[in-house]
Amino acid sequence: MAADLEAEVQAIDKSLLECSAEEIAVKWLQANDLQKEVYQHLAYYVPKIYCRGPNPAPQREDMLAQHVLLGPMEWYLCGEDPAFGFPKLEQANKPSHLCGRVFKVGEPTYSCRDCAVDPTCVLCMECFLGSIHREHRYRMTTSGGGGFCDCGDTEAWKEGPYCQKHELNTSETAEEEDPLVHLPEDMVARAYNIFAIAFKYAVDILTWEKENELPGLEMIEKSDTYYCMLFNDEVHTYEQVIYTLQKAVNCTQKEAIGFATTVDRDGRRSVRYGDFQYCDQAKSVIVRNTSRQTKPLKVQVMHSSIVAHQSFGLKLLTWLGSVIGYSDGLRRILCQVGLQEGPDGENSSLVDKLMLYDSKLWKGARNVYHQLFMSSLLMDLKYKKLFAIRFARNYERLQSDFMKDDHDREFSIADLSIQIFTVPSLARMLITEENLMTTIIKTFMDHLRHRDIQGRFQFERYTALQAFKFRRVQSLILDLKYVLISKPTEWSDDLRRKFLEGFDAFLELLKCMQGMDPITRQVGQHIEMEPEWEAAFTLQMKLTLVISMMQDWCALDEKVLIEAYKKCLTVLMQCHSGFTDGEQPIVLSMCGHSVETIRYCVSQEKVSIHLPVSRLLAGLHVLLSKTEVAYKFPELLPLSELSPPMLIEHPLRCLVLCAQVHAGMWRRNGFSLVNQIYYYHNVKCRREMFDKDIVMLQDVVQQNNTLIEEMLYLIIMIVGERFSPGIGQVNATDEIKREIIHQLSIRPMAHSELVKALPEDENRETGMESVIEEVACFKKPGLTGRGLYELKPECAKNFNLYFYHFSRAEQSKAEEAQRKLRRQNREDTALPPPALPPFCPLFASLVNILQSDVMLCIMGTILQWAVEHNGYAWSESMLQRVLHLIGMALQEEKQHLENLSEENVVTFTFTQKISKPGEAPNNTPSILAMLETLQNAPHLEVHKDMIRWILKTFNAIKKLRESSSSSPVAETEGNIMEESSRDKDKAERKRKAEIARLRREKIMAQMSEMQRHFINENKELFQQTLEELDTSASGVHENSPVISDAKLTALGPEQTRVAEPRQVVMCILCQEEQEVKVDSRAMVLAAFIQRSTVLSKNRNKITPDPEKYDPLFMHPDLSCGTHTGSCGHIMHAHCWQRYFDAVQAKEQRRQQRLRVHTSYDVENGEFLCPLCECLSNTVIPLLPPPRVLFNRLDFSGQSNLTQWIKTVSQQVKALQLLRNEDCASHSGHSEKMDQLQLPEGFRPDFKLKNPYSESIKEMLTTFGTATYKVGLKVHPNEEDPRVPIMCWGSCAYTIQTIERILADEDKPLFGHLPCRQDDCLTSLTRFAAAHWTVSSLSAVQGHFCTLLASLVPNEKNGNLPCILDIDMFHLLVSLVLSFPAIHCQDFSGVSLGTGDLHLFHLVTMAHIIQILLTSSTEENGMDQENTNSEEEVAVLTLYKFLCQCTGSALKEISSGWHLWRNLKAGIMPFLRCSALFFHYLNGVPAPSEIQVNGANQFEHLCSYLSLPNNLTCLFQENSEILNTLIESWCSNNEVKRYLEGKRHAISYARESNKLIDLPDDYSCLINQASNFSCPKSGGDKSRAPTLCLVCGTMLCSQSYCCQTELEGEDVGACTAHTYTCGSGVGIFLRVRECQVLFLAGKTKGCFYPPPYLDDYGETDQGLRRGNPLHLCKERFKKIQKLWQQHSITEEIGHAQEANQTLVGIDWQHL
Repeated sequence: MAADLEAEVQAIDKSLLECSAEEIAVKWLQANDLQKEVYQHLAYYVPKIYCRGPNPAPQREDMLAQHVLLGPMEWYLCGEDPAFGFPKLEQANKPSHLCGRVFKVGEPTYSCRDCAVDPTCVLCMECFLGSIHREHRYRMTTSGGGGFCDCGDTEAWKEGPYCQKHELNTSETAEEEDPLVHLPEDMVARAYNIFAIAFKYAVDILTWEKENELPGLEMIEKSDTYYCMLFNDEVHTYEQVIYTLQKAVNCTQKEAIGFATTVDRDGRRSVRYGDFQYCDQAKSVIVRNTSRQTKPLKVQVMHSSIVAHQSFGLKLLTWLGSVIGYSDGLRRILCQVGLQEGPDGENSSLVDKLMLYDSKLWKGARNVYHQLFMSSLLMDLKYKKLFAIRFARNYERLQSDFMKDDHDREFSIADLSIQIFTVPSLARMLITEENLMTTIIKTFMDHLRHRDIQGRFQFERYTALQAFKFRRVQSLILDLKYVLISKPTEWSDDLRRKFLEGFDAFLELLKCMQGMDPITRQVGQHIEMEPEWEAAFTLQMKLTLVISMMQDWCALDEKVLIEAYKKCLTVLMQCHSGFTDGEQPIVLSMCGHSVETIRYCVSQEKVSIHLPVSRLLAGLHVLLSKTEVAYKFPELLPLSELSPPMLIEHPLRCLVLCAQVHAGMWRRNGFSLVNQIYYYHNVKCRREMFDKDIVMLQDVVQQNNTLIEEMLYLIIMIVGERFSPGIGQVNATDEIKREIIHQLSIRPMAHSELVKALPEDENRETGMESVIEEVACFKKPGLTGRGLYELKPECAKNFNLYFYHFSRAEQSKAEEAQRKLRRQNREDTALPPPALPPFCPLFASLVNILQSDVMLCIMGTILQWAVEHNGYAWSESMLQRVLHLIGMALQEEKQHLENLSEENVVTFTFTQKISKPGEAPNNTPSILAMLETLQNAPHLEVHKDMIRWILKTFNAIKKLRESSSSSPVAETEGNIMEESSRDKDKAERKRKAEIARLRREKIMAQMSEMQRHFINENKELFQQTLEELDTSASGVHENSPVISDAKLTALGPEQTRVAEPRQVVMCILCQEEQEVKVDSRAMVLAAFIQRSTVLSKNRNKITPDPEKYDPLFMHPDLSCGTHTGSCGHIMHAHCWQRYFDAVQAKEQRRQQRLRVHTSYDVENGEFLCPLCECLSNTVIPLLPPPRVLFNRLDFSGQSNLTQWIKTVSQQVKALQLLRNEDCASHSGHSEKMDQLQLPEGFRPDFKLKNPYSESIKEMLTTFGTATYKVGLKVHPNEEDPRVPIMCWGSCAYTIQTIERILADEDKPLFGHLPCRQDDCLTSLTRFAAAHWTVSSLSAVQGHFCTLLASLVPNEKNGNLPCILDIDMFHLLVSLVLSFPAIHCQDFSGVSLGTGDLHLFHLVTMAHIIQILLTSSTEENGMDQENTNSEEEVAVLTLYKFLCQCTGSALKEISSGWHLWRNLKAGIMPFLRCSALFFHYLNGVPAPSEIQVNGANQFEHLCSYLSLPNNLTCLFQENSEILNTLIESWCSNNEVKRYLEGKRHAISYARESNKLIDLPDDYSCLINQASNFSCPKSGGDKSRAPTLCLVCGTMLCSQSYCCQTELEGEDVGACTAHTYTCGSGVGIFLRVRECQVLFLAGKTKGCFYPPPYLDDYGETDQGLRRGNPLHLCKERFKKIQKLWQQHSITEEIGHAQEANQTLVGIDWQHL
């Protein structure tokens, strides 16, 4: 079958390949009816090329289509070979000054905050880097795909519209020249013909609706094959589609994922190919399976030739797009063809047809033709205009199609509005000629149909569908914003008329919002259903900017402003007409004034928060004041029609509602109301809601209100809020400054918090940068946290406690912070009202509220309540507000007096009014008198400072008044009195302070006397305690008394003897103390073992099958080690066991209840340390130094290395013989022993008694097995002979990692380790040294024999790794720790220390040979100090000997100085690791010279390790045996291959591993990521490109396409990568989100702040703010350190414990 298929394919190819494009083109040129000819050609060939089978073959299809279908068209168009024709066109063409690059998804785009006309004007990276905007304040974002670069568009930029590349193209020719003049005429005609046919063909076939016939393309021989075509929608999830497909077309899950990915990407995919019946059956299964919850997936059975023609139709559109790139003339022709009216009149051009069919097309087709529109219509300025008109005329239809369309906005043609409406000239033209504003608003109103009886919007219970539609409708508001974003500089009458028409429509919209969602206070029971409030607020939030922009437009033209104001009033009248009916006015009177008002009680009737019309009017009113129109044309303004009480009625109700909610009167209305109030004050809405309500009330005020505090607050706001331009004499920056000052009064804030707290304008700018420097200082961040702005101290005087944008919580925080600050600066804590700017004339009379009789009466009453301080219901905050108001009035009067000019009289006489007592019948004292009384009231301690400030200011004003009149006498008297009283105050305070100080001193003296007395009486007791303290302190640290002058030696027979201190520790679980002894109960440390590749030099190594792998020798590339870490907390073994059992039991119960992960995996033995919650997976037993137990007396003469090697070789041989015979027969042991020539004193039958207690033995096994299990990824098996090897390996690897960290940080080897690491290394080394006692003795002896054989060959062990492939430090640790297993049977009197020393020397020499063999010394002209010291001579001699051994394959080196330098550098890490190892093994303290970084570290290390300073002496001392050893090492085959250059070897010293280098500028990464395409789905852009920081690989994360199977589970690309690159641990940077991701295993992960900061010292996770980001080296170092210290898993554990939501994330899918 397959063979037939192949043959068939070749057969087809042959007939197709014989077509000649040139001949066909010639035929076409002579044809009469070109369309018919072309159509026949396509009808015949397209089905032969496209859709020939179940799976698409894009390469083959493209090749054939180019040859047979597009080739002839290109020949026809050029009239010659297109290979010559197109380049000619390109040369003749004038390059465009527009860039027009269409953005890919995730590509970086840049907008300049200084020069862009609006935020939608963006540059691509290339243009940006070549533009002047690089130096400006720019914003960087990633594109969602689909927009294009605006470089070269003069309307988009205030300055610098061209980058360097496009500037060259703006030549001096006239802009409006017709591009067709550059083309030969015959070509123009041919282009018209072929473009018209091709474009029409593509449009016809794409908009074709019948499923099995074609438009004028019928074939002669029609095949009978169909496709079952599945289309994309945004309703069904990936999982549903995959599951359904597996059932419907029984494919594997992998294939189904492939289908689903393609459907999601291209919008459709055929899932079955065959006859109609066969495809239809699949269709019915899919429809049946997906129609349960939602509408079913869209599936069509389509004839294969239709699919073929559609595929080619898209290919043709792409081709047209590329052809017009050669010449502007061709682009112009295509635009003409596209916009030409067809025979059917309106909407019949090809472009219209495509646009109106948009919502029925699939994603792939839409993308193709949108791209074509962008590269043709939008790049040709003349046709851009014509297209804009077509777009505006069809706007309503396009939008309603979009409402029904289930694709997102970015795939809809409606999205092009951003390209058209944001061009200022186009927007104006569309407003005037096409009445665009009205169209948009009308369309918007049409889609919100739910209204109540009064015609207001009603968002009753929202269904999901309505919510979906509502989200769609909001895009219309965006369009309106785009249209209004750039304001007109000059107004034509047409523009005025059309704008006001639009304004009318807008008022209609607002009228539907005025009073929507009214609420009534619930009395009795709680509300049953939370009302739907979100929709109304969403609407309000979205419209906020539009309302602001409308006001900005009105402000630009006086006529428009006046008209708009009138219209707004009229609409407000209509809204009000409904609300006075039947409400009788009532008269209220108070202190002689009476007022008529409407009876309305907020707490009983309906009230609404949404009052956009009143608020718009307020805004316009301020503009009238600001532009001073009110004074120029008062006759034009109908200010009289609405009575003031009517104007303010609604806003006042709204504020009263807020007051009552604060007072808790609306509890029963549930949360929705609380949320509404929150949003009302929230920064997103408040500009058009709350702020405008205050403005409205500032027009007139006469009110009565039950809630006094809120009313007083209201008056404070009405009189005090003058910072809006137009109300007070201020400009916009004053307003922003004041906002910032008050935000920073709460606490220092980061830049982003401030930006959030300030309202944004339509360009997303807050204007903050311009003023922030004046009011705040910036503090840079440290390693964590972010940069903060702190308020400058001199700005604190502008603080207003009753700032109207403070929420309750903010107000109290600010008050607290400011008082605290003043206390710190030793000032009094009064927070007086700040001095205010004067009002604009229109609002000037407002200040008189403060001195109105009613106000004075209220103040007096409240003060009187406070003075009498009895049952009245007054509160402190009421008093505080009154004091604030009095303060405001005084400030006001003071300012009036200070700015006094000759002829003016100050009418503001507050001071006089408050000094007068009340009228006759009651004779209340004056306000001033009451304040003086209150100053000393004990119950008002808090307000004392404020009252004192008021009295002081009052006196200052009196002074001012008197100086303006002339009676200096009275003033001085008052002053003297005041001065003297102040002095008295001071003196009194001083005296009190002195008394307090003396009293304190006396008490302290008494206490110390009593202490001394007590100590004398209980002397013995204290003495004892001090001694104990001494011992316990030394018990923990090993600073036991040591002979300090003696030379300290860590190993060998000369080893410094140290008295072992007692070690007493306490269990964190039961708090009992216990001494660590061999025979006591075990104490353990919580520990965490993990596989690690941090030191790896070869990450690509394939891990062998763990069941068969022998880990005895570690390769020097350290490709994967086992690291042990600990938090250092100690428990009894049995306490830990109980704790762990409890954790396990709890986990089983929890799993039955809820299936979520915890941050630790109990099945893998993980738990959290009970004290610090650090992730652990086993415990290390604490042991006394183990070597002391096995060291026998040393009574034989010291053997040298040669003798020792001989002896040990004999012992090894004996053991091997014995073992072989053991295997052969089991006859009596004793006679065998006699026949062997045993070395003297060697007793192989001796069995050592294990000195450890049962519980310690159990813990040794526990930890050993855990290391084996984790390190090899196998099931635990304590009998396995590889267990001890893994324990030694973990000890060696952990020491190596710590040595590397210390070296990288330039810290000395000893004395700088944190206590937890020190404890961990001590316990780990001692454990590894004791573990052989619980393993099989013969196994450990066997390991020793094999290990030794790698250095001292014997006939038994062949086939061991060569000297180049062994990591010498691992070898040293394993040899030293397995040696006691042989030594325990040796009674010849050689000590264990001697063995250690000889082994160490042997391994060191092997390492020296290793270094010399692999050292790649270049004899560069370094300043060689040819000192010819003995070391250098010796090294040269040794090197020459090596040359002999290797048959002179080594390169000649003559400089001993180089060799010695290399040798020292290469061997240093090994010596440092060895020093750590022997220090922890034998407990010899480190000499003080190694505890600091000084010179001669090498010599001090050698002396501590009992090595000669000249290392080559080792060879000379033992030359007889070493020469043979060196020869045997060099004769290995692998060494020869290396020297011949056939293989690679590690050279020393190994470089430390670091994380990859990151670029300084983050946009480089974004660019790199946008060029990265998913490796699996054919060049498709990856959605979540993620960079591995360990090896620099870019991965396609979080997507189905790159999932792989790992241990039977599907995992995402990152998780799979961690297993190859970091043995389960990974550090990634998610480029689009700009956040760091830590992963460990499949269930653990967390996000971590990225190392990129903006200029304000903040990270920008999610790239929401778009400030330029730069690499912070310190933070990157911190991440690197976490990695080097193996703390990633621990970090994740802490993050998951702290934040439970992290546990629920499916990390393995990332």
